Amino acid sequence: MSTFMANKGNIQRKWYVLDAAGKPLGKTAVAAATILRGKHKPEYTPHADCGDFVIVINADKAVLTGKKLEQKYYRRHSGWVGGLKETKYRLLMQDKPELAVRLAVRGMLPRNIVTKDSLTRLKIYRGDSHPHAAQKPETWTVE
Repeated sequence: MSTFMANKGNIQRKWYVLDAAGKPLGKTAVAAATILRGKHKPEYTPHADCGDFVIVINADKAVLTGKKLEQKYYRRHSGWVGGLKETKYRLLMQDKPELAVRLAVRGMLPRNIVTKDSLTRLKIYRGDSHPHAAQKPETWTVE
């Protein structure tokens, strides 16, 4: 008996829907990252991209616990002197909740080339509708 190694030829990808309404942002991001990596599958291979597609709906209704809305910042730097830009998560969740979810999921994925390919399979929507009904996505419950 030989060890199974996943590769592009023998991976079958499914579609899953995560509803972020009323759920903590971190718990939703953990579930999305697990599905994107493929860790929920028995044929998981760490060095191969064997994850599934994830659709996150109701990103604007995700919850940040504690005082994170006022104390947590999204920071980016242009590379120039004085180029630091800061945005409070309260404003980020109002204006771009999709970006907040994408940043949370990206932070939970490893820093390698598999992450770039995994993030292309992450679809995030502000409301409760999505245009991926033809793929017949299954519902994934977030604890």
